[in-house]
Amino acid sequence: MSVNIAAFGNETDGPSEDNQQPSLIWSYLRRSALISEIDCSLSASHVGNPAFTEYQASVFGNVRLVVRDCPVWDIFDSDWYTSRSLIGGADIVVIKYSVNDKTSFQELKDNYIPMIKKTLNHCSVPVIISAIGARKNGVPCTCPLCTLDRRSCVTTAEGVQLAKELGATYLELHTLNDFYIQKCFGGVLEYFMIQSLNQKSPEKMKRRKKTQKCHRVQPPQLEQPAEKMPILKGEASHYDADLHNLLCCCQCADVAFYPEDFSTVVEAHKVILCSVSHLFMLLFKVKSPADICDTSIMQTAQSLFTVEAEAAFRLAPRGIPPCIPLLRVVVKDSAFCSCLPDILHFIYSGAFQWERLEEDIKKKVKDPEKTENVLGKVKCILKTPRKLNTTKDCKSQQMKRLYNTSLRLFFNTPVLADVIFKIQDATVPAHRAVLVARCEVMAAMFNASILQAMSLLICAEMYQVMRLQHICELYIITQLQSMPSRELASTSLSIVSLLKKAKFHNSDCLSTWLLHFIATNYLIFSQKPEFQDLSVEERNFVEMHRWPSNLYLKQLADYRNYIHSQKCHCIVM
Repeated sequence: MSVNIAAFGNETDGPSEDNQQPSLIWSYLRRSALISEIDCSLSASHVGNPAFTEYQASVFGNVRLVVRDCPVWDIFDSDWYTSRSLIGGADIVVIKYSVNDKTSFQELKDNYIPMIKKTLNHCSVPVIISAIGARKNGVPCTCPLCTLDRRSCVTTAEGVQLAKELGATYLELHTLNDFYIQKCFGGVLEYFMIQSLNQKSPEKMKRRKKTQKCHRVQPPQLEQPAEKMPILKGEASHYDADLHNLLCCCQCADVAFYPEDFSTVVEAHKVILCSVSHLFMLLFKVKSPADICDTSIMQTAQSLFTVEAEAAFRLAPRGIPPCIPLLRVVVKDSAFCSCLPDILHFIYSGAFQWERLEEDIKKKVKDPEKTENVLGKVKCILKTPRKLNTTKDCKSQQMKRLYNTSLRLFFNTPVLADVIFKIQDATVPAHRAVLVARCEVMAAMFNASILQAMSLLICAEMYQVMRLQHICELYIITQLQSMPSRELASTSLSIVSLLKKAKFHNSDCLSTWLLHFIATNYLIFSQKPEFQDLSVEERNFVEMHRWPSNLYLKQLADYRNYIHSQKCHCIVM
C-alpha cells in the first residue's frame, strides 16, 4: 500500500529573505523516526520553473510514501490539469504559508482556495493548513518602492477562518524545530496516514465495492432451469491482512524492541511472535531450554536480545488500559535492529515473502556481509529445533501452511492468555491481540473511549451508583491527562461539551477538573470553535487561571519587538 501527499504553498517570508530556509515537508522527512530511505527527484514543467518536488520514502516500515511539494501557486494558473490531478490523487493535502507574508496569504485566500474547494468537492480528502513562523510585529515600511503590507502578519483568527472554509485542521508552527515538526505537524500527518491506510485495507475496500454493487440497479435476468445443485463458494480469508493491520496500528502490543541507545521503539505482540518462532518462545519463557534442546537457537537468543527485568507501563491513549505492561527487549545487533520493522512485516504478513525481505534488507544495510548476517539470524528465528532451515525452506509451501496454523498452538490454553470468557461453568482463555485483529466487535469492546465512559457516568448518576460514577470520572481524567498536546490540538473530542455534561449531571469533581484542564491548555483550546460556548463565568475563570499568563505573553511580545526592531530596515534602500 502507499500514501500520497500533495503539499502547496511557500512557508518562507518571501523571495528576498533567507532562501536557504528548510521547507516544512523536507524537515519532517529528515526528522521523523518513521521515515526511511528518502528519495528526492525534481520534476519541471519547463527549464527554470520547477512545478513540484517529489519525495519518496518508506513509512511504518513498509508503506510507500509519495510527497509532491509545490512551493509556487502558479501551477494552478499555468497547468490546471496537473494541479487538479495532484489533489485528486492525494490521500492528504497540506497547505502552508508564512504568517509574516500577508500579501501571499491574501492571494491564496482570494485566488487559489476557491479552486481547491472546487476540486475537493469531488473527493473526500483531509486537509492540513500549517501557519509557519513567529509573527514580526514591526512597523510596515513606508517606502513606496517596498510592498506595502509585506511585514504585516496573518492573525490566528484569519488562519482558523480559512480552515473552517475548507473543513481543514489548523496548525501553527512557530519554528521548524523537533517539537513542532515531529510532535505537532508529524502527529497530525501520521494520524491521517493511518486513517488512509485503514480505508485502503483489503477488507474495507471489499465492503465498499460490495456496498456500491448493492446500490446499483441491475436489469432483470431470466433464470435458466437448474440442472444440478449450486456450488457454494466461501469468502476468501483475510487472516494475513488482519494481522498486518494489527502490526501497523500497534493495538494491544505487549512487547517493545529497543536499540542499545533507546533512540527508537518498535512494538509487537508476544502471541504472534511465539506462534512462528521457538526462539521467541524461549525469550518470553513460554518454553524452557530443556524443551528446545537446540544450541543454535539458544545462542542466537542470548547474543541478539536482552529482556529487561522490569516492564514499562504505557500510558498513551491507544485504547490499551494502563495496567497492561510492555515487556522491554533490547536488540544488541544494530544492523538487525534497523531492519526489525521489515522483519516484523515479514512475520506478520505470513512469513513466506522471503524475496521481498531480502530486497528490503539489502537496500537498508547496503553491506553484503552484514546483509547475510541479518538474513542468517532471521532464518534462525524461524528455525524448527534440530532442523536446518535453508532459503529453500523459507520459500516452501510447508512454511506457509505452518504459519497459517501456528496460532492453533495457543488456542484454548492459558499460555500468554490475557482474556477469559466465562460460559456457564466453563472458562475459555483467549488473547486480546488476536481478538482485536480478527473481530471489529471485539476491537470496539476492548477499546473503551472517553465518550463511552461519559455515557456510563450519566447512567451511574441517574441510578445513584456513586462508586461507578467516581470510577468513570477517574478514567476520563486519566485518559485526558495522558493525551499529548498534538493529540489535544487535532482531536474531534469536545472538552467543553464534556464540561457541560459533567455540570448537568452533578459531577462536581469532573467539571472542576475539566475547567482547570482548559485553563492549563489555554493556547490549544482558545483556538477551537467550542471555546466560544463557555459561559461568561467559565470564561472569566479560564482567563484568570490560564497558562501561560497574559503577563508572560506581553513580556514575550515586548522582547520580540525589541529584537526585531534592531533588524528593521528598508529592504530596498
